[in-house]
Amino acid sequence: MVRHTARPEPRPMVIPGSMRSSAAVAAASRDGSFSLTAPGCHPGRVGALMTGTDALVHVVRPPTGDPAGALVLLHGRGTSEYDLRPLLEVLDPHRRLLGVTPRAPLTLPPGGAHWYISRGIPGPDPKTFDESFELVSGWLDALLEENGLGHSRLILGGFSQGTVMSYALGLGAGRPRPRAIIALSGFMPEVPGFELDLAGLEGYPVALGHGTYDPVIPLEWGERARDRLVEAGADVTWRESPMPHAVDPDYLAELAGWITDVLGDADGA
Repeated sequence: MVRHTARPEPRPMVIPGSMRSSAAVAAASRDGSFSLTAPGCHPGRVGALMTGTDALVHVVRPPTGDPAGALVLLHGRGTSEYDLRPLLEVLDPHRRLLGVTPRAPLTLPPGGAHWYISRGIPGPDPKTFDESFELVSGWLDALLEENGLGHSRLILGGFSQGTVMSYALGLGAGRPRPRAIIALSGFMPEVPGFELDLAGLEGYPVALGHGTYDPVIPLEWGERARDRLVEAGADVTWRESPMPHAVDPDYLAELAGWITDVLGDADGA
Protein backbone atom coordinates (compact mmCIF):
# COMPACT_ATOMS: atom_id res chain seq x y z
CA MET A 1 0.00 0.00 0.00
CA VAL A 2 1.23 3.49 -0.78
CA ARG A 3 -0.12 6.71 0.72
CA HIS A 4 0.51 9.81 -1.39
CA THR A 5 0.56 12.97 0.69
CA ALA A 6 -0.47 16.28 -0.86
CA ARG A 7 1.95 19.18 -0.53
CA PRO A 8 0.36 22.45 0.69
CA GLU A 9 1.54 25.95 -0.18
CA PRO A 10 5.34 25.85 -0.40
CA ARG A 11 7.54 26.89 2.52
CA PRO A 12 11.30 27.42 2.43
CA MET A 13 13.06 24.13 1.77
CA VAL A 14 15.58 22.65 4.16
CA ILE A 15 18.86 21.84 2.45
CA PRO A 16 20.95 19.57 4.67
CA GLY A 17 24.50 20.82 4.79
CA SER A 18 23.36 24.42 5.13
CA MET A 19 21.75 24.02 8.55
CA ARG A 20 24.94 23.92 10.57
CA SER A 21 25.53 27.03 12.62
CA SER A 22 28.15 27.51 15.29
CA ALA A 23 25.83 29.95 17.04
CA ALA A 24 22.97 27.44 17.02
CA VAL A 25 25.23 24.67 18.25
CA ALA A 26 26.55 26.87 21.05
CA ALA A 27 23.04 27.89 22.07
CA ALA A 28 21.84 24.29 22.15
CA SER A 29 24.86 23.34 24.23
CA ARG A 30 24.13 26.12 26.73
CA ASP A 31 20.50 25.16 27.22
CA GLY A 32 21.41 21.52 27.70
CA SER A 33 19.30 20.28 24.80
CA PHE A 34 21.98 17.91 23.61
CA SER A 35 25.22 16.29 24.66
CA LEU A 36 28.15 15.31 22.47
CA THR A 37 30.39 12.26 22.58
CA ALA A 38 34.11 12.62 22.02
CA PRO A 39 35.78 10.13 19.62
CA GLY A 40 36.99 11.45 16.29
CA CYS A 41 36.44 10.57 12.65
CA HIS A 42 38.95 8.39 10.85
CA PRO A 43 40.58 10.07 7.83
CA GLY A 44 40.31 8.08 4.64
CA ARG A 45 39.20 4.88 6.32
CA VAL A 46 36.50 3.41 8.50
CA GLY A 47 37.99 2.96 11.94
CA ALA A 48 37.41 0.10 14.34
CA LEU A 49 39.39 1.43 17.29
CA MET A 50 36.34 1.79 19.51
CA THR A 51 33.29 -0.33 20.12
CA GLY A 52 29.78 0.14 21.47
CA THR A 53 28.45 3.67 21.61
CA ASP A 54 32.02 5.00 21.63
CA ALA A 55 32.42 3.87 18.03
CA LEU A 56 30.77 7.01 16.62
CA VAL A 57 30.67 10.65 17.61
CA HIS A 58 27.02 11.44 18.22
CA VAL A 59 24.75 14.16 19.50
CA VAL A 60 22.15 13.10 22.07
CA ARG A 61 18.95 15.04 22.60
CA PRO A 62 17.39 13.58 25.75
CA PRO A 63 13.64 13.06 26.16
CA THR A 64 11.65 14.99 28.73
CA GLY A 65 10.94 11.82 30.71
CA ASP A 66 11.26 8.09 30.21
CA PRO A 67 11.73 7.59 26.47
CA ALA A 68 8.84 6.17 24.48
CA GLY A 69 11.42 5.11 21.91
CA ALA A 70 14.42 6.37 19.97
CA LEU A 71 14.72 8.55 16.87
CA VAL A 72 18.06 8.13 15.09
CA LEU A 73 18.82 10.25 12.01
CA LEU A 74 21.80 9.67 9.71
CA HIS A 75 23.17 12.67 7.81
CA GLY A 76 24.14 12.90 4.16
CA ARG A 77 27.53 12.94 2.49
CA GLY A 78 30.13 15.45 3.59
CA THR A 79 28.30 16.95 6.57
CA SER A 80 28.29 16.14 10.29
CA GLU A 81 26.29 14.99 13.29
CA TYR A 82 24.84 18.51 13.61
CA ASP A 83 23.29 18.54 10.14
CA LEU A 84 20.03 16.75 10.94
CA ARG A 85 19.97 17.64 14.62
CA PRO A 86 17.31 20.40 14.06
CA LEU A 87 15.02 17.80 12.50
CA LEU A 88 14.75 16.03 15.86
CA GLU A 89 12.70 18.95 17.17
CA VAL A 90 10.40 18.96 14.14
CA LEU A 91 9.83 15.20 14.10
CA ASP A 92 9.52 14.88 17.88
CA PRO A 93 8.38 18.29 19.15
CA HIS A 94 7.21 16.97 22.52
CA ARG A 95 10.50 15.19 23.17
CA ARG A 96 8.95 11.83 23.85
CA LEU A 97 11.90 10.08 22.20
CA LEU A 98 15.61 9.76 22.76
CA GLY A 99 16.95 11.71 19.77
CA VAL A 100 20.38 10.86 18.38
CA THR A 101 22.33 12.07 15.35
CA PRO A 102 25.66 10.28 14.76
CA ARG A 103 28.63 11.37 12.67
CA ALA A 104 29.66 9.05 9.85
CA PRO A 105 33.00 7.33 10.46
CA LEU A 106 34.81 8.23 7.24
CA THR A 107 36.42 11.56 6.29
CA LEU A 108 37.31 12.42 2.70
CA PRO A 109 38.50 15.53 0.84
CA PRO A 110 37.43 18.29 0.78
CA GLY A 111 36.00 17.55 4.22
CA GLY A 112 33.00 16.39 6.15
CA ALA A 113 31.92 12.93 7.20
CA HIS A 114 30.86 10.12 4.89
CA TRP A 115 29.26 6.72 5.46
CA TYR A 116 31.09 5.20 2.50
CA ILE A 117 33.00 6.20 -0.62
CA SER A 118 30.50 6.97 -3.36
CA ARG A 119 30.94 5.02 -6.60
CA GLY A 120 27.70 6.14 -8.16
CA ILE A 121 24.11 4.96 -7.90
CA PRO A 122 23.10 2.39 -6.70
CA GLY A 123 26.47 0.85 -5.78
CA PRO A 124 28.50 2.25 -2.87
CA ASP A 125 32.18 1.31 -2.64
CA PRO A 126 31.95 -2.25 -1.24
CA LYS A 127 34.89 -2.09 1.18
CA THR A 128 33.97 1.14 2.94
CA PHE A 129 30.25 0.29 2.85
CA ASP A 130 30.80 -3.10 4.48
CA GLU A 131 33.11 -1.67 7.14
CA SER A 132 30.74 1.18 7.91
CA PHE A 133 27.75 -1.16 8.01
CA GLU A 134 29.46 -3.38 10.59
CA LEU A 135 30.61 -0.44 12.70
CA VAL A 136 27.30 1.41 12.68
CA SER A 137 25.33 -1.78 13.32
CA GLY A 138 27.30 -2.36 16.52
CA TRP A 139 26.94 1.28 17.55
CA LEU A 140 23.17 1.30 16.98
CA ASP A 141 22.60 -1.97 18.83
CA ALA A 142 24.69 -0.74 21.78
CA LEU A 143 22.85 2.59 21.86
CA LEU A 144 19.49 0.89 22.19
CA GLU A 145 20.73 -1.62 24.75
CA GLU A 146 22.30 1.07 26.94
CA ASN A 147 19.01 2.96 26.99
CA GLY A 148 16.82 -0.07 27.63
CA LEU A 149 15.08 0.13 24.27
CA GLY A 150 14.35 -2.57 21.73
CA HIS A 151 14.50 -2.15 17.98
CA SER A 152 10.69 -2.21 18.01
CA ARG A 153 10.85 1.26 19.60
CA LEU A 154 13.31 2.68 17.06
CA ILE A 155 12.47 5.12 14.27
CA LEU A 156 15.49 5.04 11.95
CA GLY A 157 15.89 7.62 9.24
CA GLY A 158 18.28 9.56 7.10
CA PHE A 159 18.91 11.89 4.20
CA SER A 160 20.80 10.96 1.01
CA GLN A 161 23.73 8.70 2.04
CA GLY A 162 22.03 8.47 5.42
CA THR A 163 18.96 7.00 3.74
CA VAL A 164 21.13 4.41 2.01
CA MET A 165 22.53 3.38 5.40
CA SER A 166 19.06 3.42 6.97
CA TYR A 167 17.84 0.93 4.39
CA ALA A 168 20.92 -1.22 5.02
CA LEU A 169 20.67 -1.10 8.81
CA GLY A 170 16.91 -1.47 8.91
CA LEU A 171 16.32 -3.99 6.14
CA GLY A 172 19.68 -5.74 5.77
CA ALA A 173 19.56 -9.53 5.93
CA GLY A 174 20.09 -10.68 9.49
CA ARG A 175 19.51 -7.25 11.03
CA PRO A 176 16.77 -6.60 13.61
CA ARG A 177 14.07 -4.47 12.04
CA PRO A 178 13.30 -1.04 13.52
CA ARG A 179 9.73 0.03 14.17
CA ALA A 180 9.76 2.22 11.06
CA ILE A 181 12.08 3.84 8.53
CA ILE A 182 12.19 7.40 7.20
CA ALA A 183 13.97 7.56 3.83
CA LEU A 184 14.59 11.03 2.40
CA SER A 185 16.23 11.58 -1.00
CA GLY A 186 18.06 8.27 -1.13
CA PHE A 187 18.18 4.85 -2.76
CA MET A 188 18.46 1.18 -1.84
CA PRO A 189 22.09 0.03 -1.95
CA GLU A 190 23.30 -2.72 -4.27
CA VAL A 191 26.60 -4.11 -3.02
CA PRO A 192 28.19 -7.49 -3.84
CA GLY A 193 27.72 -9.84 -0.90
CA PHE A 194 25.13 -7.62 0.78
CA GLU A 195 21.40 -8.21 0.56
CA LEU A 196 18.27 -6.46 1.72
CA ASP A 197 15.63 -8.74 3.22
CA LEU A 198 12.21 -7.52 2.11
CA ALA A 199 10.36 -10.63 3.25
CA GLY A 200 7.71 -10.20 5.91
CA LEU A 201 7.17 -6.49 5.24
CA GLU A 202 3.38 -6.69 5.08
CA GLY A 203 2.06 -3.54 6.74
CA TYR A 204 5.54 -2.33 7.69
CA PRO A 205 5.64 1.50 7.88
CA VAL A 206 8.15 3.33 5.69
CA ALA A 207 7.98 7.05 4.86
CA LEU A 208 9.78 8.20 1.72
CA GLY A 209 10.31 11.71 0.41
CA HIS A 210 12.13 12.90 -2.69
CA GLY A 211 12.58 16.07 -4.70
CA THR A 212 11.20 16.09 -8.22
CA TYR A 213 14.20 18.09 -9.44
CA ASP A 214 16.90 16.31 -7.43
CA PRO A 215 20.14 16.51 -9.48
CA VAL A 216 22.18 14.44 -7.00
CA ILE A 217 19.99 11.37 -6.58
CA PRO A 218 17.34 11.56 -9.31
CA LEU A 219 13.70 11.00 -8.41
CA GLU A 220 13.60 7.65 -10.19
CA TRP A 221 15.78 6.09 -7.47
CA GLY A 222 13.32 7.08 -4.79
CA GLU A 223 10.51 5.72 -6.94
CA ARG A 224 12.34 2.42 -7.39
CA ALA A 225 12.73 2.04 -3.64
CA ARG A 226 9.07 2.93 -3.15
CA ASP A 227 7.94 0.38 -5.72
CA ARG A 228 10.05 -2.40 -4.20
CA LEU A 229 8.59 -1.69 -0.78
CA VAL A 230 5.02 -1.57 -2.08
CA GLU A 231 5.57 -4.85 -3.92
CA ALA A 232 6.82 -6.37 -0.64
CA GLY A 233 3.60 -5.29 1.08
CA ALA A 234 4.94 -2.40 3.15
CA ASP A 235 2.69 0.45 4.26
CA VAL A 236 4.45 3.21 2.32
CA THR A 237 3.92 6.93 2.79
CA TRP A 238 5.27 8.85 -0.21
CA ARG A 239 5.87 12.57 -0.77
CA GLU A 240 7.22 13.92 -4.05
CA SER A 241 8.10 17.61 -3.66
CA PRO A 242 9.00 20.20 -6.33
CA MET A 243 12.53 20.86 -5.07
CA PRO A 244 16.15 19.74 -5.59
CA HIS A 245 18.25 17.58 -3.21
CA ALA A 246 16.56 18.89 -0.09
CA VAL A 247 14.05 18.17 2.66
CA ASP A 248 10.44 19.35 2.45
CA PRO A 249 9.65 21.03 5.81
CA ASP A 250 5.91 20.49 5.37
CA TYR A 251 6.50 16.77 4.99
CA LEU A 252 8.60 16.74 8.17
CA ALA A 253 5.70 18.30 10.07
CA GLU A 254 3.40 15.55 8.79
CA LEU A 255 5.90 12.89 9.79
CA ALA A 256 5.74 14.02 13.42
CA GLY A 257 2.18 12.69 13.57
CA TRP A 258 3.17 9.63 11.56
CA ILE A 259 5.85 8.78 14.14
CA THR A 260 3.34 9.09 16.97
CA ASP A 261 0.95 6.77 15.14
CA VAL A 262 3.48 4.05 14.34
CA LEU A 263 4.96 4.02 17.84
CA GLY A 264 1.48 3.85 19.29
CA ASP A 265 1.10 0.48 17.59
CA ALA A 266 4.42 -0.90 18.88
CA ASP A 267 4.53 -3.44 21.65
CA GLY A 268 6.96 -1.58 23.89
CA ALA A 269 9.68 -4.23 23.66
